[in-house]
Amino acid sequence: MAIPVGSALGYEVGGLMNGHFGWRSAFYVAAPPGLLLAALCYFMPEPKRAGSAGDPKPRLADYRKLLRIPSLVTNILAQTALTFAIGGLSVWAPTYIFEERGIPLKEANTIFGAILVVTGLVATLLGGWLGDRLSRRYPGAYFLVSGTGMLIAFPFTIAMLYLPFPLAWVAIAIAMFFLFLNIGPSNTAIANVTPPAMRATAFALNILVIHALGDALSPWLIGFIKDHGSWNLSFFTVSTVMLLAGIIWLCSMKSLARDTAAVEGTEG
Repeated sequence: MAIPVGSALGYEVGGLMNGHFGWRSAFYVAAPPGLLLAALCYFMPEPKRAGSAGDPKPRLADYRKLLRIPSLVTNILAQTALTFAIGGLSVWAPTYIFEERGIPLKEANTIFGAILVVTGLVATLLGGWLGDRLSRRYPGAYFLVSGTGMLIAFPFTIAMLYLPFPLAWVAIAIAMFFLFLNIGPSNTAIANVTPPAMRATAFALNILVIHALGDALSPWLIGFIKDHGSWNLSFFTVSTVMLLAGIIWLCSMKSLARDTAAVEGTEG
């Protein structure tokens, strides 16, 4: 829930600060919580974990072992595509709504932030519950939920470009809901296919890749496409990446089942 809630607070608080004190003030408000969290994490003792024998520091060989898990590799690729899409939408959607559709920027930020926090909270919780529920009958259910969510989000992102407001807000809400539906299942899948002693390393690898190749690149790329083409072309690019993520997850359901069974066999 950190992503939707944190992002939504950023829109709401940032928009409020911009309206009263200028856009630079938002950065002064955003930085202190991060610095405080960093300080708290620095002094947090490292807990002992079951199944984590030997040197806790990951080695190159550990990363090689992780890259030999097929469903982990495809999951990271799909999550990178998802992060690319969410990052691009989060940065540019309010600006698009303001510049292209004529909605005041303060109103666009407020409504978009509200949609983000509601859909993000509900979809994240529902996606985790649905993945757990379906996994009792379908071993690849976590990828099924994630992939289906992305495929449903795809047409509603396109619809946002053509529907008039306020109807376009409905399309945005549905698209955001199904984008966030997969966060719980896709992260659960990472834990399920990696041995306990390597799970922290697997999550660290995932976080590095999805942000370095996802939301660190997408705002710049979408802005570049918009400057040299159009808003529609830039958002079509985001939508295509959503479609790609959905296809990757759905095509990896069998490998998820095999990799999960392999880890359960070693733990048993």
